[in-house]
Amino acid sequence: MKTYTIAFFGTKSYDEASFNKINKEFNFEIKYFKGHLNKNNMILTKDADAVCIFVNDTADAENIDAMAKNGVKLLALRCAGYNNVDIAAAQDKITVVRVPAYSPYAVAEHTVALMLSLNRKIHRAYWRTRDGNFSLHGLIGFDMHGKTAGIIGTGKIAKILIKILKGFGMNILAYDLYPDHNFARENQVVYTSLDELYHNSDIISLHCPLTDSTKYLINDYSISKMKDGVMIINTGRGQLIHTNALIEGLKNKKIGAAGLDVYEEENDYFYEDKSDKIIDDDVLARLLSFNNVIVTSHQAFFTKEALENIARTTLQNIKDFVEGKHSENEVNMK
Repeated sequence: MKTYTIAFFGTKSYDEASFNKINKEFNFEIKYFKGHLNKNNMILTKDADAVCIFVNDTADAENIDAMAKNGVKLLALRCAGYNNVDIAAAQDKITVVRVPAYSPYAVAEHTVALMLSLNRKIHRAYWRTRDGNFSLHGLIGFDMHGKTAGIIGTGKIAKILIKILKGFGMNILAYDLYPDHNFARENQVVYTSLDELYHNSDIISLHCPLTDSTKYLINDYSISKMKDGVMIINTGRGQLIHTNALIEGLKNKKIGAAGLDVYEEENDYFYEDKSDKIIDDDVLARLLSFNNVIVTSHQAFFTKEALENIARTTLQNIKDFVEGKHSENEVNMK
């Protein structure tokens, strides 16, 4: 029987290590490519039964057509989000599967790490003390106990985050198109409107999917409704925030701090070492110039447990497809 072949794109050493370990149970033939999937490397998908991609690979209509012509039957995303895939174009051509939850704890915990680091100025204190500067000037924070966190989107990650923040003694406001009232009742969470959430939250954290209706959810208008000095955290998708609006809010002190694990134009930078080059993205460079902004490189998911879960779920999705089984992780047009 022919070995099922998978072409991996955008792979790093940690991807190979985690997938090679789990693949001992599946015995697929995996071909790893470092470059991101794009129209210029479609030749690498020829003779592959499946293609596996991550968040910064491009699976638009043109690339999906090219993969289908090359005989690719399955597009396996090793991530939860699929906004980089033209699902409509894939219908009846290539089956698309994803990893809906690899470690919600990892993302929730990273979200809290950003909050604490920004509040207590850990990043600034670290560099100061390394320089022999033990002054406390400019490092004052606030008690999170008794403050209000506004959580936009209350899926698995947000629910874990809410439980952590309740442990700090925070009040929780939430917004979701499909509120979980049982969870809210059990955890003293108040569902409210976006306007009320903006107006009353000391910290706002984004956990909703990127859709046409949520793109640039955080913009000039929504920022104007927020408390002065609000902290904004985004571990979801970069385009949930209009970055220029965020920068204006930081400049006029409306926004007191921002923690970003994602950025709307991250594709050319995140997951790559650009330390020997000039950052020619003026918007990203401006963000990095603020001492009250922390940008991490889309690493909220990045734990040992998450990598293992990603590898196992991805390969199981592929195995289910090979065996003709329906997968609950298949992505379809809604």
